[in-house]
Amino acid sequence: MSKRDKKEIVQMILHQNLEKKDKEEIIDMLADSPIAIDVDKEEEKNLTFSEKLADKISEIAGSWGFIVIFSLFLILWIILNTIYKHLDPYPFILLNLILSCLTALQAPIIMMSQNRASKKDSLRNQNDYQVDLKSELILEDLHNKIELILKNQQKLADIIDKIIEETNKEKP
Repeated sequence: MSKRDKKEIVQMILHQNLEKKDKEEIIDMLADSPIAIDVDKEEEKNLTFSEKLADKISEIAGSWGFIVIFSLFLILWIILNTIYKHLDPYPFILLNLILSCLTALQAPIIMMSQNRASKKDSLRNQNDYQVDLKSELILEDLHNKIELILKNQQKLADIIDKIIEETNKEKP
């Protein structure tokens, strides 16, 4: 199916300009073709090395394990440099520099990971919309078919009632 055909179908769906035949073809097409995709798998296929690295760093830096280990490192740094005063005596200027550099690098990496997550959410929302649209069209088709079945059932019930009345009239 070409892009033009898809655009025309979407236009018809949005403006409800569908003939019965077109509507049935679209419903059959949608019912036969899978629309739902696994956004995580699709997105994972297209990841670059830097994006994978940013995700891994964000995963590590945003964990309790990192917080505990880094806190222990800071406490150990302060204790050792307070006792021995060799490398970085109080007010711990070198530690301050290290923390500033870490923060300056960590923040953009985490933001890159969050931007990717935002794009993934957008893809997920688009996929959800397509699935919802398909479900809505299929439900509308099912509703129409059930209405038709009920009308035909009522006609059959009326015919049966007439037949019963005629047979009752014929009996003396």
